[in-house]
Amino acid sequence: MPARATGPALQEDRVIKPLIDLTYRQARKLVVGILGGTILLIGVLLIVLPGPAFIVIPVGLAILSLEFAWAKRYLLRVRQGISHYGRKRRMRAANRYADQK
Repeated sequence: MPARATGPALQEDRVIKPLIDLTYRQARKLVVGILGGTILLIGVLLIVLPGPAFIVIPVGLAILSLEFAWAKRYLLRVRQGISHYGRKRRMRAANRYADQK
C-alpha cells in the first residue's frame, strides 16, 4: 500500500491538482475553439468558393459543440434543416414518379 502524503505535501496536492484540472479544461476549450472555428470559417468561405460547404460547416459545428452550447444549438438547427430538405426532395421525386405512371 503506498504511503499517504501528509503535511506540506498534502497541502501542495490540494492546491496543484485543481490548477492542473483548470488548465487542462482551458487548454481543451482553446484547442476545440481554434480547430472548430477554423473549420467553420473554411466552410463559410466555401459558400462563395467552389467546395463542399454543406459538409464542412456541420463538421466545424460538431467540433465546436464539444465545448460550446451555442454551437450545439446551431448544429441541431442544421441537422433539422438537412432532414427537412431531404424529406421535401424525396416527396418531389415520389410525386414525379407517380405522375409518370
